[in-house]
Amino acid sequence: METLRRRIDVIDRRLVRLLNDRARWAIALGGIKSQRRLPIYQPAREEEVIGNVQRCNGGPLESAALRRLFERIIDESRWIERSAIDRREAPSASRTRVSGTARPDDAQD
Repeated sequence: METLRRRIDVIDRRLVRLLNDRARWAIALGGIKSQRRLPIYQPAREEEVIGNVQRCNGGPLESAALRRLFERIIDESRWIERSAIDRREAPSASRTRVSGTARPDDAQD
């Protein structure tokens, strides 16, 4: 059991690195969207991302589970894009986030 748990821990650390890499790219993309005056929320692109991950799924996670996971990842990506834009546009305005609570931006999606 401990060996399996250690393997899961290694994968979890890898996932954290990958999610942070993804977040960095989302921040860069948010900057481009801001410059081009494009909306952060792009539902067609989000569906494309979810479709891509569902198509490459070999299980055992079901497609619905991947959808839920990636909807959350995309939601966090949108939030981090907006936060980065807000910091660039108004460095003195800071927003805090409390885990598990709605953010003011969420209503805009």
